[in-house]
Amino acid sequence: MKLGLRLTLPAQVLVLFISVFPLLMQLYISLTDWSPLSGAPWPRAWEFWNSFANYTDIPGDRRLWAALGRTLLVMVICVPVEFLLGLGLGLLFVEDFPGKKLAYSILIMPMMVVPAVAGYMFFMLFQSGGPVNDLLSVFGPVTIAWLSDPWLALVAVMVADIWQWTPLMFLILLAGLVGVPQDQLRAATLLGASPWQRFRTITLPRMKVIITIALAIRAIEAFKIFDTLYIMTGGGPGVATETISVYFYKITTNDLIWGYVAALALFILVSLSIAAQFAMKRMAR
Repeated sequence: MKLGLRLTLPAQVLVLFISVFPLLMQLYISLTDWSPLSGAPWPRAWEFWNSFANYTDIPGDRRLWAALGRTLLVMVICVPVEFLLGLGLGLLFVEDFPGKKLAYSILIMPMMVVPAVAGYMFFMLFQSGGPVNDLLSVFGPVTIAWLSDPWLALVAVMVADIWQWTPLMFLILLAGLVGVPQDQLRAATLLGASPWQRFRTITLPRMKVIITIALAIRAIEAFKIFDTLYIMTGGGPGVATETISVYFYKITTNDLIWGYVAALALFILVSLSIAAQFAMKRMAR
């Protein structure tokens, strides 16, 4: 035991430093009004001490709460849709059919695309004179300004997210479906159970852990959506599609109010940690 501790101690110290030092630095900066334009290096941020003023400003930040609401909206819509599509595709691919290998390769391809590239692809697709409007014009003259309308721009972003990350949900759920004991399914079939009864009483209970993991991973990633959205809309029109990540990016790089950004990030981190613990317990039940 002592030998193992000695061998892993350098790695543990390194990981601890990488994890703890940025957190302590962020806490320190969050208690000041320091920014890169303050004329002093960050170790002297104490000269701009403001106690908890940054934290008391959070409840009145309407732009923050609007961005948080849009982020949750994207997460609440995209994650269930990706889950249902991934589960349906998993149930299809767990059986053998002609061309399965080719279809499998094509299906997981969107997940391999760099999010920024996917954002540019969908930016071009949803232009007023782009392929989406050309396809809709089959039913009549159509010129929809997808990325200029506040709600339609958000819909376009969600379509892009669903297209790219449904394959990930599919892979995770397919792994769970393959692990369901086939002898139990065959026995249920011999006893006259319908496909729905087999799925509800055998498949679904044995996939609870996999489903919880899949939903947790995608919920966390959907909450952090940035690349695709920023390339497609830049958070616009105005701030109509501005999510929490885009909001952080803008006030960090444009406004340079780093003390307030540090306080916001800590607030979001603590809030998400509490929410995640509660959600995981509920899903586990």
